[in-house]
Amino acid sequence: MNASAWARNGRAEAERAARGSLTKGAARAGLAARGVIYLLVGVIALQIAFGESGQEADRRGALAEIAEKPFGAVLLWALGVGLVGMALWRLSEAVFGGAGEDGRSAKKRLTALARCAFYSFVAYSVLEFAAGSGDGGGSSDEQSRDVTARVLDLPGGQWIVGAAGVGIVGVGLWIGARAVMRSFHKQLRLGEMSPGARRMVDVTGVGGGATRGLVFAAAGAFAVRAAVDYRPDKAKGLDDTLRSFAGTPAGPALLACVAAGLVLFGLFSFCMARWRKV
Repeated sequence: MNASAWARNGRAEAERAARGSLTKGAARAGLAARGVIYLLVGVIALQIAFGESGQEADRRGALAEIAEKPFGAVLLWALGVGLVGMALWRLSEAVFGGAGEDGRSAKKRLTALARCAFYSFVAYSVLEFAAGSGDGGGSSDEQSRDVTARVLDLPGGQWIVGAAGVGIVGVGLWIGARAVMRSFHKQLRLGEMSPGARRMVDVTGVGGGATRGLVFAAAGAFAVRAAVDYRPDKAKGLDDTLRSFAGTPAGPALLACVAAGLVLFGLFSFCMARWRKV
């Protein structure tokens, strides 16, 4: 057998391993870990809406909430390992392609690579927090202001921040539109689901996805405002973005609705962990 045949066989074996039970388990653990974070952020935001929480409604706040529970350290380590699984799954999609007809397209691979990088950072910050040597990636609000301030100081910084904000708004609208159109059906093993399970997935997927898109779009709008006003303090992370909903004419009731939507997205992530094609 020549070298090229060995290489082909080696790649085929690697691809089979990447699509095997270990990778599927990693993907499902990662989706469940994502669900835990969104669920807790939503619960904290609900508490803020009713004036009952001083926690930040972001990843750091969610990790702090877990740490206060019995066996919190164990849960934090499990969450971090789950997110490592998510990063590895996305890496396998970038290298070998994902499920579905267009899973091997360049667009899907690049998207998977970006998600791998993001979840690698999130997993690292969670594991660092679990080890007691980190702060869970820091406050999302402080990060947004610091990054915005640094970029605004660059030549053409206002245009860069403004373009990034417009891009985030676009991503938010895209996320919301896909949720409303139930595009997630293509990613699910619908034939294995009961009618009740399908209804649950539709309610959590549409409501949760639309809310997630709304939060993205709002954060992007604040970035655009920071660029226009040349004021980095106008940029908002997840916590400040969520709190801003309470400052609208609808008041805390709107924040409560958005928080409930994030809880739905957390539940939808659990559904994805159960029925998603991997």
